[in-house]
Amino acid sequence: MAVIAVVGGPGAPGATTTALALLLAWPLPPGRRILLVEADPDGGAVLAGALEGRVEAVYGLRNLAVADRRGLLAQTIWEQLIDLSPEGNAERLLLPGLTDPAQAPGLAYTWEPLAELLHGIEQQGYDVIVDLGRSGATGTSAVLARCADVVAVTVRTTLRGLSAARPRLAALAEDLAAGGTGADALGLLLVAEGPYPGPEVSRELGLPVLGVLPHAARTARVLSDGGDTTDRRFIRSELMRTARSAADEVQLLIRRRRQRLAPTAAPTPTPAQLAAPNPAAPGAPAAVPVPAPGPVPGPVVPPMSPTAPVSAPAYGQQPYGQTPYGESAYGPGEGEQPSYTPPVITTGPVAPLAGLAPQPAAPAPFPAHVQSPRPAEEDEQYPLQQPMVTDRQINGRPYPHTPGEVLRAR
Repeated sequence: MAVIAVVGGPGAPGATTTALALLLAWPLPPGRRILLVEADPDGGAVLAGALEGRVEAVYGLRNLAVADRRGLLAQTIWEQLIDLSPEGNAERLLLPGLTDPAQAPGLAYTWEPLAELLHGIEQQGYDVIVDLGRSGATGTSAVLARCADVVAVTVRTTLRGLSAARPRLAALAEDLAAGGTGADALGLLLVAEGPYPGPEVSRELGLPVLGVLPHAARTARVLSDGGDTTDRRFIRSELMRTARSAADEVQLLIRRRRQRLAPTAAPTPTPAQLAAPNPAAPGAPAAVPVPAPGPVPGPVVPPMSPTAPVSAPAYGQQPYGQTPYGESAYGPGEGEQPSYTPPVITTGPVAPLAGLAPQPAAPAPFPAHVQSPRPAEEDEQYPLQQPMVTDRQINGRPYPHTPGEVLRAR
């Protein structure tokens, strides 16, 4: 359906927790999936937080920089996904973020192709939530916010939170109006920690409120630090109920914006209107009746296989990685960027989710999860790994997982 960017700010307003709540609460019609991309340049938090370190940090965004340079971005992204759906049916997926902020400069030229790719996979039935954190809406990664259908900013309803959010919202609105899809893409996701109600915040900041999430620290800790997301008490909690309402409001805003931004064609006159004489020109000959127009033939679009991988070319319909080094990827005009167009999706014989990795262990039940230290044998079972790209990845050999298996994390 769309690409939704979730933006944070100073004071830890809960952007990642909100993005995870939207991922689990997002309504999915049959045949659709949703993907959460941790695109915060300061580093991802889900692997060590909601997944409690049960998944090795060998998958994620950092591997896409190397793949983009090799022209394999559209193929490699499917090998980096983790299944977070409680049913294990790969409907709610995660692309983990960076494990070290020092890796962010290596993605400077990958953010733009990634934004194109995320818009392109929408044609294959994917909605996308992009967690930009507190600094992802600025710098080179700001293209993800500019191309998003909705930019939802998380704000705590305290005086400190509102005061810190005001200048950031003004700068973000100006940037979206100048280089994005328009400042009307902005909306607020409030965390009701302070005394200020949603209508008053909306009036003071001049932005619509897409949802008001409760300040429920105990429930939110399941999304920030780990727990059982399949527990009924968590599913029926106020946090998840308001997240489902916020998801509905986001979808409503997307539909309204797309109707407004869609090009409007002039109405086609009916045969009776074409045959009617012009009263302003007396004596003019009667118009010859014109038969009703039939359907206009168009290009035949072959049906897209739901089990086919995607590949998205860069600007100018050039595949990734084929722009000569030292030349501009935007064409002959120096410094001129073309208008954004969704990439073309091509199909192939391999299923897009065939490269996902094996299933980790299940977490402790909610809410009685751990506050005790890990046993020594558990540390040996899940050793920490340094975030680095190995020669196995650079030389084109398989990634360190068994293809065909799905990585589940609950």
